[in-house]
Parts: sequence; C-alpha cells; structure tokens
Amino acid sequence: MALAGINHLAMVTNDMDKTVRFYRDVVGMEVVGTISGQIEPDVTMRHYFFSLGQSNTLAFFEWQDVEMPPRKDSGIRQSNRQFDHVSFNVDSEEALLEMQTRVRKAGVPATDVVDHGFIHSIYFEDPHNISLEFSYWVKDLTKNPQFLDENPVPAMREASEGATTR
Repeated sequence: MALAGINHLAMVTNDMDKTVRFYRDVVGMEVVGTISGQIEPDVTMRHYFFSLGQSNTLAFFEWQDVEMPPRKDSGIRQSNRQFDHVSFNVDSEEALLEMQTRVRKAGVPATDVVDHGFIHSIYFEDPHNISLEFSYWVKDLTKNPQFLDENPVPAMREASEGATTR
C-alpha cells in the first residue's frame, strides 16, 4: 500500500470565523469543504477543510466552549502536549519568502528564515496559538534520505544492519 499524503489533519478551534479569516485570507488556503451539525441537544459543531493541494487538507472542528492552549514555540519542550507544530511545504525559497511577507503584512510575527540544512523554514502562530511552520526542501529527504543521528535508536540500528526501515 502506498501512502499519498495527508487526507486531512484535524485541529480544533473555538472561533471558526477567526480561523477562516486567518487560513484563507492571511495564509491563502482555499476553503474546499464545510460540514455542520447538532452533535447533542445543546452541542453543535462545524468542520471546515482547507486545501493543501491535491487530496490533502487541513481541517478544523469548531467547539465554541473549548479553551485553546497557551502559546508554545515550535520545537520547544513542553509537558502535557502531544502536538508540537505543523509544517506546510512550499515549492521554492521565493514562495517561503512570499509567505513570510504575507503573514508579517497581516501583523503576525514571523521568524526570519531558519536554515535546518535540508530545509529552510519560517515559524509563526495562528490566532489560536497553533504553532505553524512553512518549509522549503533544499534536499528532499523523501527522495534522498539523510540519517545524521550519531546514536540512533535500536530500531534504526537494526535497519542499518539489514532489517527494513519501513
């Protein structure tokens, strides 16, 4: 079975209007689907999908009464969280710089370009403190893997000794 990307990454918001205005108007993602409904007699939900390209979407559930998490920088250790950040791919360094300009123009603080060796990235937060990264592959690891951990976990050491990496 071959994987073909992420169908959708489901996130949570407590204000869908603010979410649409950010992802559609600031980031430039097209809204490609919306669902709403009554879950319980006193609970309604919305589920909106933003295009990331062919068959790949970012989706949000709106639960108006949920408390959003505090701000957290990408790649910084914090207890009681499984999710760190989401990184969206762009096709070129120019597109990365365009996104940086676009979010800064909207008043959203964004980092300078960070060179990670095989990707260049910028970081910023959405209105609900979801940590976002936009990245450009300088070296596409899906085509040319690169393993630089000097003390890899046992599963990776076994793979280098002949076992599968999948």
